[in-house]
Amino acid sequence: MTKPVDPLDIDFRALQVLIWVHQFRSFTRAAEELGVNQSAVSYTVNKLRQVFQDPLFVRQARRLHATRRCEDIVQEAKRLTAEFRQLAAPPDFDPKTVSQKFIIACNFYERVLIVPDIVKTLTREAPNLELEIIDASGIGHERLTRNEADLLIGPFERSDPNFYRRDLYQDRYVCLVDPAHPMAEGDLSLEEYLGLDHVLVTYGGQWRSRYLIELERMGKAKALKVVLRVPSPAGLGRLVRGSNLVATVPARLSKAVSEGLRTIACPVETSVTIGLVWTAVNHRAPLHMWVRDMIYRLNAKTAVPREGQAGAGPT
Repeated sequence: MTKPVDPLDIDFRALQVLIWVHQFRSFTRAAEELGVNQSAVSYTVNKLRQVFQDPLFVRQARRLHATRRCEDIVQEAKRLTAEFRQLAAPPDFDPKTVSQKFIIACNFYERVLIVPDIVKTLTREAPNLELEIIDASGIGHERLTRNEADLLIGPFERSDPNFYRRDLYQDRYVCLVDPAHPMAEGDLSLEEYLGLDHVLVTYGGQWRSRYLIELERMGKAKALKVVLRVPSPAGLGRLVRGSNLVATVPARLSKAVSEGLRTIACPVETSVTIGLVWTAVNHRAPLHMWVRDMIYRLNAKTAVPREGQAGAGPT
């Protein structure tokens, strides 16, 4: 290893180069993102290697891999650069003057029920903010830590002190059936419910509905008669319409997919909690705080906990 470089010779621009190379696993992609040539990126990484006395990146099987030391340095670099941006931000935040991209990771439920109101509000209150919606699937938290998303919205119950969470509301489950279904009128008992022909939303195997977890707790999961499995609630109404199938979905979502169907109470006593999740990198950034508060104002209908670290207690 060559002679160490004085750490004070390193600036935030160099740390940002490291962050982008780490994210893209490519010197070329990082150079494109930063608007510089590849040689400038290579020079900066070589300088950082001397500062940290570590190779930072090694090439194996034609892929660029970060060392363990690099992983630690990148996480700290993200925190330092984010805090410096916050320090440099004007003390009076005005959303109308913001001109940057904000990325939200979520899934079908949130895209149907939450995102439309967010878009309308941003158009009015932050017209220059560029919003991007990406799929959360089962890797929403990882997308936050990889800096691919600024905010995660959904029914996530992961307890981890590296994440902050703020609950929006709880949504109970209902059953959707065709109006001609024999059980379309009146209430369902649990035994009647279990014996119906169910269409089960699997969410691609990345998440389990709370009512299934509750049935498992009750020792009733194996009694649920599932005749069809689908990966998403998209198109669920068309599957149920004109059939003897029953679909169990959150009540708010049912309003968006239940046209022409009968909605009846689900006998499984449980609910799903929809919340916001983010990391310490953006915890005190004025724009991020404003966006989170805006989404909370639009969606919170009942009293729920204030912001806190996800690992600090029950969520």
